[in-house]
Amino acid sequence: MIIARSPLRISLGGGGTDLPSYYESREGFLISAAIDKYVYLTLHQTFDTGYFLKYSKFERVQSIDEIQHPIIREALKMLDWKNDHIEICSMADIPAGTGLGSSSSFTTALLRALHTMQGNIVSTRTLAEEACEIEMNRLHEPIGKQDQYIAAYGGITCMNFHKDGYVWVDPLNITKETLYNLEDNLCLYFTGFSRSAGSILKEQDDKSKDKNQDMIKNLDFVKDLGYQSKAAFEKGDLDTFADIMNVHWEYKKKRSGGMSNPQIDEWYELAMKNGAMGGKMIGAGGGGFLLFYTKDKMRLREALKDTGMSEVRFRFEMEGAKVL
Repeated sequence: MIIARSPLRISLGGGGTDLPSYYESREGFLISAAIDKYVYLTLHQTFDTGYFLKYSKFERVQSIDEIQHPIIREALKMLDWKNDHIEICSMADIPAGTGLGSSSSFTTALLRALHTMQGNIVSTRTLAEEACEIEMNRLHEPIGKQDQYIAAYGGITCMNFHKDGYVWVDPLNITKETLYNLEDNLCLYFTGFSRSAGSILKEQDDKSKDKNQDMIKNLDFVKDLGYQSKAAFEKGDLDTFADIMNVHWEYKKKRSGGMSNPQIDEWYELAMKNGAMGGKMIGAGGGGFLLFYTKDKMRLREALKDTGMSEVRFRFEMEGAKVL
């Protein structure tokens, strides 16, 4: 049996500039951080013939073309899979549709496990590129490249998205003291709302393709905020990073009417009045997780304890997709 895992992630700056509709004309930049919450995949050679798939559903089919799960089907096709005695099972620490990049974490973990069973040695970059090929080119999801790369690489990573599609990956230059302070002062809360990232990102993608000037200017500004966040991290100035989070969230909400809702706005204001110095929604928006920066976690937790939101405590993850 092969067991692979891939981390989920939070965005720390520049989110939204990793879609081709933007970076192919303007180039993109963002900072992403892997966290110690994972998607796990097990791959097992079976005695019976067929493909046995266990995820939120159960499938038992005799051919790859019959597989309903789109990522599994396309991954097997891409790798020219010949073994028809296989069982694939998945599980995750956090549900899908919550803004932490679970789809791409699933894809990278699956590819890592499949390559291992085939005896292939593939680089981290190849893993990320193959995940992008499946999700963006074969399945035509209106998503960017952040999730696949951070799931493959792990760590706190700066990504530059070039016009030709190449992604330059560079670890954030941050001191251990700043890293530990950042880790200690971030709070992640699940709103209870799940949503499809594709529906929200499609609106951004369509407007970018149509050269909508409001959308382009918004993403230009958010990209600049990403560079400002990078500079703040490198200086160890986390108070400035917290301020940038608030500005980012205000601009992010302008990209789509579905980015927030009255309940999320109410919780955000409550947090800001009770110790949070900065905050924003993680992922495409519309639900999922709120991320706050605070130096007074006890006060913030006390204020939010009756909201119905659940806090997910985490640490940063430095390994990326791997076989256990």
